[in-house]
Formats: sequence, structure tokens, C-alpha cells
Amino acid sequence: MAPERLAGRAGERGSVAVEFTLVAPLIVAVALVVLQAALAIHVRTTLTAAAAEGARAAALAGASLGAGEQRARALLEGNLAEGLVTEVRAARELEDGQLVTSVTVQARLPLLGLLGVTTMQVTGHAIQERA
Repeated sequence: MAPERLAGRAGERGSVAVEFTLVAPLIVAVALVVLQAALAIHVRTTLTAAAAEGARAAALAGASLGAGEQRARALLEGNLAEGLVTEVRAARELEDGQLVTSVTVQARLPLLGLLGVTTMQVTGHAIQERA
């Protein structure tokens, strides 16, 4: 190679390491944001499914509200980490002349950082069956 070409490359020696140290924290931050979003979506989907299933169980003819709460808790036990679910409650209310059973589930979100929403609450509804 010509001496001029070698002299030009000598000034760039070590630049890859510097570029990596500048870019690596950004890549890690983006990866953590994606992971946090995936965890939040998983928790929301699991809570929604458990609340809806609990409401359907409590809305069966002759079923108690406790049956809906138990069904929701049973579904959440195997799908979420222990201690995330803070409250499960069931209620019956009259909406537009129709008796509706609802199960509300509240849980903490598994946060990787200190930013963002820390709790989530979802409610599942089902029309009460008549005996």
C-alpha cells in the first residue's frame, strides 16, 4: 500500500471501540423498553382473560360471586409471578335493566425501571344467567 493510505488509517485506529461505547447504551435502553412493553402486554392480557373467565363463572345460574373470584385467582396463579396480583373482587350490578356480573382484578406490573405505570386494573363482565 502507499504510505499516504497507511497514514490516513492510523488516525482512525480505536474508533470502533469509541463508537461501540457510545452506541451500546442506546441499544440496551431500546431493548429494555421493548422487554418492559412485552411484560406489560403479557400481564394485561393475562389479567383480562382471568377477569372475563371469572365473570363467566360467577354469572352461571346458581353460582356465587366467590366462585368467580376463585376461578380468576386459579387462572392467575399459574400464569403470573406470585405476589403480583393485589386484589380480585366480584360484584353484581344492574346495567340497562340487565343483571351483570363483573370481576375486577388489580395487579402490580413487573417493572425493569422506575418509570411508567406501576399497577393495572381490568374488569371482566358477563350477563347473569337466570335460574
